[in-house]
Amino acid sequence: MSRSVLLAPVTVTPSKPLTPSHLKGLLWADVMYRATAQVADVTFRYSHTTYHPTEQTLGFWEFLDRTRGDTDYTTLSESQIGELYVRYRAEGHPQAAEDLYPYAQAVEEHGFVHPASERVLRLWSAHYARLGLHDPGLLGHQPPELDLEEMVEELVASGMGLDQRELGGRVYLDATRFGLPLRQIMSAEGRPNYLACALRELLPLAARHDELVLLYDNELAPDYRLLAQVLGRQGAAVHHVPIGRVPIDGRVASARHGGWHEHTADTLVRDLAAEHTPEALRLGMRLYFIAVLGPGQRESFRPDLLRKHVSRAERLVARVPEAAGTRPSVDTLGRYRRGHTHVDPYRLTCSLLGRAAAPSLSLLSSVYL
Repeated sequence: MSRSVLLAPVTVTPSKPLTPSHLKGLLWADVMYRATAQVADVTFRYSHTTYHPTEQTLGFWEFLDRTRGDTDYTTLSESQIGELYVRYRAEGHPQAAEDLYPYAQAVEEHGFVHPASERVLRLWSAHYARLGLHDPGLLGHQPPELDLEEMVEELVASGMGLDQRELGGRVYLDATRFGLPLRQIMSAEGRPNYLACALRELLPLAARHDELVLLYDNELAPDYRLLAQVLGRQGAAVHHVPIGRVPIDGRVASARHGGWHEHTADTLVRDLAAEHTPEALRLGMRLYFIAVLGPGQRESFRPDLLRKHVSRAERLVARVPEAAGTRPSVDTLGRYRRGHTHVDPYRLTCSLLGRAAAPSLSLLSSVYL
């Protein structure tokens, strides 16, 4: 019987253009999903609906309506919407719970998505298609199984939650008996943070899978250690896959501060697609962002190396022999599993750079193209 794996990458807030750091995480998760799907039953959970209720997203939407009025966002680019997001984060305007409540209610009851975020998600869908990324439902309404109160009740019942709202306090994730710090997950007014939304989504799913793989950037490691402690009690074997961000000129900075105009996915993909085949673009992006940059964040982004590996991918694809069958063998992928069910995308992709013989068409078509 095939083992079941739940892949849960950290989501990117639809408020800005995709940057090299975002691309690295997306490509990493995509290769893990497509390779693991050849040897196991895999669920790829990546729902923007789940994380819309965070203050970060609702606050941006309120800022847009307050400062921009009835703007036609269908005419704006990712970068233009991203510039508005940078202004929102720089404003530092305190937003009261009553200002955000109508947005939260619209998300929960009607699946509302602000036109600015809907525009970003539609543009991202085009990038996904061009890069051959598995689309987990960017434009779909995918609510979590638990509502916020059900999640809190489940945490408290398991001894992992502390709800002090009746006393005017907040809701905390309590893993102190495991040596981990107390962590707020909801305000006194019921506003959830990212961790609360992740628990709401993953608690019921973890109980139905043999293995859970959490993919996230290093800055979120403390929260993901807490998340793993809770989810591990559901019975699944939990694996951490931290993925370093991509420095630009030696500096790692959040997209909320801007500075990404020359390095957006739109710019990179458009320029490379004009010179190379779609297959070379897809494989070359994966060779560079996974194998060359690796899991850490020591190497700065280098457009010249990216271009070099897309050219290398074009030569590699050109000499790939026809292979019998449409799926790579379990034995082929088994070398890159290291005692767990999911396939390690870094080790698998590095093998494409180091081997003398060309990889099989079945491997490339199933996992990389």
